[in-house]
Amino acid sequence: MSNHKVFITGATGFIGSSVAEAFCQAGLQVGCLVRKDSNLRNIAGLPAELKYGDLTRQETLAAALEGFDSVVHVAAFANNWGDYSKFMESNVGGTLNLLGACLEKGIKDIIITSSTSVYGEEDSKTVKNEQSPLNSHYPYFADRFFPARINFYRDTKALEKQKAIEFAEIHGLNLTVIEPVWVYGERGGVPFYMYLQAVKAGAAFFPGSKRNKFHVVYSRDLARAYLLAHYKKLPGVNCFIIGNSQTEYMDRVFGLFCQEAGFKKPKNIPKYMVYPLALLLEMPALLFNSKKPPLLTRDAVNMLYDNNEYSVAKAETVLGFKNEYSLEEGIKRTVQWYKEHHFI
Repeated sequence: MSNHKVFITGATGFIGSSVAEAFCQAGLQVGCLVRKDSNLRNIAGLPAELKYGDLTRQETLAAALEGFDSVVHVAAFANNWGDYSKFMESNVGGTLNLLGACLEKGIKDIIITSSTSVYGEEDSKTVKNEQSPLNSHYPYFADRFFPARINFYRDTKALEKQKAIEFAEIHGLNLTVIEPVWVYGERGGVPFYMYLQAVKAGAAFFPGSKRNKFHVVYSRDLARAYLLAHYKKLPGVNCFIIGNSQTEYMDRVFGLFCQEAGFKKPKNIPKYMVYPLALLLEMPALLFNSKKPPLLTRDAVNMLYDNNEYSVAKAETVLGFKNEYSLEEGIKRTVQWYKEHHFI
């Protein structure tokens, strides 16, 4: 198995770097897709071959894939702000270009990365699973007139999943779709370190609730799920939601982050006091097509109050996946990394 060559996209990013690290540690020969201007800090020191190419140009991918046996696709435009064309080009176009290049090179075993957001992130008491309908578009207040940019991400990830599955079924590819819940860990997890930065800056009150559950997974556990899927080599199309066995209350998750960082957790502010402010801040940013998101957005507010739970039973049964790191241990390691790298 050590001679098996795996091609990984997105390896310089948060999740992708953990995946590349896990595959290298397993003794697999790894190639990482990078651009000439990529920041290689996250994969520095890994025994991985750098392959230059661009997901928006299929011909560069075909050349980069030469000699590889399987592909793990992690790269995406994962953001809560930006132009719809950018999301489409990266998330849908880039994935289809990669699948086309795999077909050209005779590579049949492919893992791609989707998101549980394709099933919807509305406030829901339903525990969703891989059979749940796609419901990516969140009906924010005034969304018809002021489209929330986070829906660009959710909607294109849903379309990416649909198109990739169609492509795989038509061409007889073995496609595994990994669908992570919210991910935290070293080298990333933006909402978590931004929260800690706000608390460190003196925030005594913060949007939040004690009633909503929030599904998370530590990046190292998630990376192991990709490795398990790689070794399984399942035929046909298979989708797996990856998350901790237990869903936690969001208030506890953020409380543990504060506790580990040595901060006093802010008191929760009711949603009705925050949402109007988010809308007021977001409206001019949308009207004037700002390149940067405002301090507060509707999606950021809703995330802090909505209940979202997912079943990981299929991943446990078929892949044998179960998180090895407790929530406490994962957060401890994450906060330690934040401190060492001056994120907080």
